[in-house]
Amino acid sequence: MSKTSPDRRRTPPPSLARLPPLTALRAFVATARHLSFNRAAEELHVTSAAIGQQIRLLEDHLGQQLFERDRGQLHLTETGMQLMPGLTEAFDGVVQSLARLAGSDERAPIRISVAPSFAAKWLIPRLEALRRAAPRLAVQVDATPRLVELAGDEADCAVRYGPGAYPGLVSERLFGEAVLPVCSPAFAEAHGLFGRPEAVGRVPLLHEEGFESDPSCPDWKSWLRAEGLSLRRVSAGVGFSLSSLVLDAAVAGQGLGLAKLRLAEPDLEAGRLVSPFGTPRPVEFSYFFATSPAKAAYPRVALFRDWILAEARAQRTQAIFVSRLSADRPPPAAFSQDRHAP
Repeated sequence: MSKTSPDRRRTPPPSLARLPPLTALRAFVATARHLSFNRAAEELHVTSAAIGQQIRLLEDHLGQQLFERDRGQLHLTETGMQLMPGLTEAFDGVVQSLARLAGSDERAPIRISVAPSFAAKWLIPRLEALRRAAPRLAVQVDATPRLVELAGDEADCAVRYGPGAYPGLVSERLFGEAVLPVCSPAFAEAHGLFGRPEAVGRVPLLHEEGFESDPSCPDWKSWLRAEGLSLRRVSAGVGFSLSSLVLDAAVAGQGLGLAKLRLAEPDLEAGRLVSPFGTPRPVEFSYFFATSPAKAAYPRVALFRDWILAEARAQRTQAIFVSRLSADRPPPAAFSQDRHAP
């Protein structure tokens, strides 16, 4: 009679009664997702030493190594790679089940984190449409430039402006961005800007210089070079920390600004701003809806996600119309009466 192998004698078949500690399994899933003890510790709100202890406990229980280091980089072993998909799916299922239960409370407000300018120029003008679409949804808008931790309790979801690499989050692209020169109609007429980009050297310029600035977004000098202009003198003008302040200053007739098109669209459509020359120049960053995998299952988050994606699709259909605003410029005479209007 053949003998049972030592390994089979030592390793009874898995069962609920013989599961490894759930804290160790959870530490493994977080570490395998990030390939970093430190980032796993941040996600689980423990120390990296505690993560390491739980991983060693799990390895001792299984009798096999799950991670190895190569030149300081953490990698999954073959055993770790076999274990990760099933455990990740299992924990995601647990989290989503609990999230559906937690998110079923219709009285709980949805907490949305957005950059200040996006809040002021895009989201707030649409809150009435959101109220009509979801009359029972209570909304809290946190306008902050800080990237909140969506896995924690700070916010349920966010609209982020960036390149779109958000590991560990569920994200969907809303729309891209472009920049173009804008000013008030009266300012354009007074300084003879319609169709004359060379006049830039004679007017005060408005610059975005703060934390909302986009490294892929051109400043005035690079924008003018792209237009084939090499002006020796460009006005220092006024710098602002927010995109929305550039737009507000332009509406107030304080100068010519390089504006983000998506944020400027309401003022362009209403005639408070015009683009006297040039065409919108796309930038690399886009706007994204983002949330954690757990909170994606909240009914209120799913409701807001569906609404903002629908709004984004509607706005994309306006791109051709808005791009024409820089081409279909009214002649200066059209504004001479407006200057004297009450």
